[in-house]
Amino acid sequence: MADGLPPTLADYARAATAALPPGIAAWAMGGAGEEITLRRNEAAFDALPILPRVLQRSAPDTGLTLLGTRLAHPVLIAPMGWQRLVHPEAERALAAGATAQGARMVLSAQATTPLSEARAAGALCDWFQLYWMGQGPTLALAQRAADAGYSALMLTVDAPVAGQRPREMRAGFVLPEGLAAVNLAGLPRVSGGRLEDLIAAAPAWEDLAWLCSAAPLPVLVKGILHPTDATQAIRAGAAGIVVSNHGGRVLDGLPASIEALPAVAATVARRVPLLLDGGIRRGTDVLRALALGADAVMVGRPALQGLAVAGALGVAHVLRLLQDELRIAMALCGCATLDDIGPALIFFNNGQEGGLTPTSRRK
Repeated sequence: MADGLPPTLADYARAATAALPPGIAAWAMGGAGEEITLRRNEAAFDALPILPRVLQRSAPDTGLTLLGTRLAHPVLIAPMGWQRLVHPEAERALAAGATAQGARMVLSAQATTPLSEARAAGALCDWFQLYWMGQGPTLALAQRAADAGYSALMLTVDAPVAGQRPREMRAGFVLPEGLAAVNLAGLPRVSGGRLEDLIAAAPAWEDLAWLCSAAPLPVLVKGILHPTDATQAIRAGAAGIVVSNHGGRVLDGLPASIEALPAVAATVARRVPLLLDGGIRRGTDVLRALALGADAVMVGRPALQGLAVAGALGVAHVLRLLQDELRIAMALCGCATLDDIGPALIFFNNGQEGGLTPTSRRK
């Protein structure tokens, strides 16, 4: 381990699991049901061989512009709640580590650090995640984010109710006393745990359209897998789409995010930024996601694992590993810029150039 830090994201995952108490490790690493989707998110990348082009010299430039901000690379930090469970500096450390490596961070609605303090710890902690809480509370929270200097909102739509996570249940995990989503203070929320109450309070398409028109900031929609939903979200005014299955934490048995990406990308057709969330563990995974239509990707568990192992330094190192691996992969594939990354780099998309088509592969 260079400088005592794990050399790969897989090593960070093992180190974090060993470092955390069993219950917190189960919460951080686990997924819904039998964790089929959790495993599939990563395995699906391995089923996409890369088809490089050679003898094309390139000095890779990973820069891009996303909703008006120039970023050094296409790796963002996904929203994750309750970060104080894994490190005392929580979102402050994550924001500092992300900003040190030029990575935009999405602060969770369930953050344990005030909006202004997280933003002060890292200038690129400038997007804020929302869950729907009704018109008044949701708009009030959106305004709090705008007042704190955030530049966009990300509405998570795929978790109107919590998934069942047996790994957490077996470990006896419960949120400790005193841990609070501090940015929700004073806002009314749905009381009780009845499924009927939660579903009744869940948002509908008209609520998304209202929020997109009323919010003080652009609204991206996170949790889209179906291309028709992507179309409806854009019609409702969404400023961006995030293809995501919630990291396999809500409904088990879903396709991997990368499997759902191509159809959504074809529907979105570059009308708004398209991000992919779920299963990114290597720079080559970033390359694959961009090749299949994503403009950028988000990572969650790897950043949380970096936080658990070494605080802000661990977060920064995880992001540095992904950036270095992406640049190496681009150089080896003959890609000078992100615009050079396209579907021709995926072997199974190249039936006319010697590869196998997805249909022939299944025979």
